[in-house]
Amino acid sequence: MFRSLLAAIVALALLAAPAGAKVAHTVAPGETLWSIAAASNLTTATVAAFNGLSPDANVVLGSTIWVPSVREGAAALGASAPASAPAQAPAQAGAPAQAGAPPTLGAYVVQPGDTLSAIAARSGVATEQVAAANGIDPSGVLMAGIHLKLPSGAPDATAAAAAPQPASAVPQASPAPSPEHVTAAQINEIAAAHGVPASLASAIGWQESGFNNSMVSSANARGVMQILPGTWDWVQQNLAGGPLDANSAADNVHAGVMYLGQLLRDTGGDEARAAAAYYQGLGSVRSQGLFPETQQYVDNVLALRPRFGGP
Repeated sequence: MFRSLLAAIVALALLAAPAGAKVAHTVAPGETLWSIAAASNLTTATVAAFNGLSPDANVVLGSTIWVPSVREGAAALGASAPASAPAQAPAQAGAPAQAGAPPTLGAYVVQPGDTLSAIAARSGVATEQVAAANGIDPSGVLMAGIHLKLPSGAPDATAAAAAPQPASAVPQASPAPSPEHVTAAQINEIAAAHGVPASLASAIGWQESGFNNSMVSSANARGVMQILPGTWDWVQQNLAGGPLDANSAADNVHAGVMYLGQLLRDTGGDEARAAAAYYQGLGSVRSQGLFPETQQYVDNVLALRPRFGGP
């Protein structure tokens, strides 16, 4: 049903567009490059070539994918081979153990000429902290277009919103996106095993990704529960009883549920506040209150709970 609705939306957009013209499509939860192409009766390779992507690239939630006309797509295929995703060997530098859940951070898109140390210095944090949060090598080459996580309210995050953005890209890190979907029943079972309200976990999973483990957000959050690399490391070091499989959709859910459980403990069981902290970060919620987009996120999660058996 969800995929059918997405396909219908794409089809309507194409019908409304002038003949022979490309159409801008915003990536929604649950979508893949394949599903976007298929909804337009195009091959994945065609849409990938037109956007300068590899056919097996993970689309970025909220980013724009251009859907070409048949003629434009054919020209793109003939002009160049699909681009490969940029390779970057991450160093799995773990975040230091700490009490309470780690903060959620704001996003910044690396501009040409940026260095990790300069970005960190402008944002008032250590280079190693930014590297650990994003699962990248602090001394490695930083590529333009990579999305990094920075402290909420950092000046770079504001400046990036107004600046022309390079093509979307994310560094390679754990957890790894994979072409898997989970069901509400699977999330409910995992949540119950960790003592977390099942409908709350499922509502967050649906709100975050549509249960799609291939989703990567513009801020480099990954998988079903949209786990940041730094949060993944923190959960393994502080909450998980053993190693989690970075390629597993189920273990992505385990990590997200354990993180949510920690937020519930930190908020005294306040489920709405824990959901807000999942999105905005507990420290930011405590110091700044809920941002308008956070309140909308919480409202959406609470509205979804009855679908998954919750109050």
